[in-house]
Amino acid sequence: MNRDSVWELLCQYTQSESLRKHALAVEACMRACARKFGEDEEKWGITGLIHDFDYETYPNAPDHPMKGSEILKERGFPEDIHLAILGHADYTGVPRDTLMARALFACDELAGFITACAYVRPDRIATLEAKSVRKRMKDKAFARAVSRDDIIKGAEELGVPLDEHIAFCIDAMRGAAEQLGLAAPPATANP
Repeated sequence: MNRDSVWELLCQYTQSESLRKHALAVEACMRACARKFGEDEEKWGITGLIHDFDYETYPNAPDHPMKGSEILKERGFPEDIHLAILGHADYTGVPRDTLMARALFACDELAGFITACAYVRPDRIATLEAKSVRKRMKDKAFARAVSRDDIIKGAEELGVPLDEHIAFCIDAMRGAAEQLGLAAPPATANP
């Protein structure tokens, strides 16, 4: 299990560029969380990268993430990784009883929401702040598919204040802005 082989597996099942970028965003957040909590950055990053790899093939609950978990088991992924992936969907009933599982849940929906917030800004993620994300969370029409309840619950389960977690994930994603398509567009010269 190394990042290159995990990326290949993700790409084998996921053709959508936006879903691949989501995986990269969650990976960035998970790596930052691993550093923060003194955990295995490679394992946590891989978990974030692969968490939705089966979504395009099996988009309906409970197939996603159940089918993906079976594929990961067959490929010899450690149990804590596929349990964390199962736990990122409440409907599986799999408890988030490890720090990695709680971090994945806390980063997943939030990374998607931060991406949506960054896309509507002229400088993308460059100057995005937690207060802007919180303001957008109040607008139920904005990125309506993202569960605000899961974002709030994720921070609570991780044991961190929501604003702090939002800022932390923004910083993690800012570090991968080019790869995520969230870097500020080049300035155009005025004639």
